Amino acid sequence: MSVDVKYTTEATATGGRDGHARSQDGRLDVALSTPKELGGAGGDGSNPEQLFAAGYSACFIGALKVACQQLKMKLPDDVAVTAKVGIGPRSAGGFGITTDLTVSLPGIERAEAQRLVDAAHQICPYSNATRGNVDVGLTLA
Repeated sequence: MSVDVKYTTEATATGGRDGHARSQDGRLDVALSTPKELGGAGGDGSNPEQLFAAGYSACFIGALKVACQQLKMKLPDDVAVTAKVGIGPRSAGGFGITTDLTVSLPGIERAEAQRLVDAAHQICPYSNATRGNVDVGLTLA
């Protein structure tokens, strides 16, 4: 599969889960810490799962916008997507993640909202990247 790349960015992490991450332009500059649930000390830093949840939820709203254009619908101004990301050992070895997206589309009838969510799930780059690799649940709020 080829991708016609329109934007590229970079981020560098040092120190792993208890380190630091920074984007090339400095707009993202975050301390990292390992959650206690994963054997870390906790701390004030973010973790990769939080960053993934933020990225996926924001990207999914972008996909909803595209889906609305394609389906000739209007996206509510107060649309919200919450991504819940889990991490843990896989039965096949190593670690894996799970993701559940809860989508709030106030004012859109439930059947139309589901149609919109399903279309966005086919458009979203995060959905396409995780498909077949990560269990992704989709729920309408």
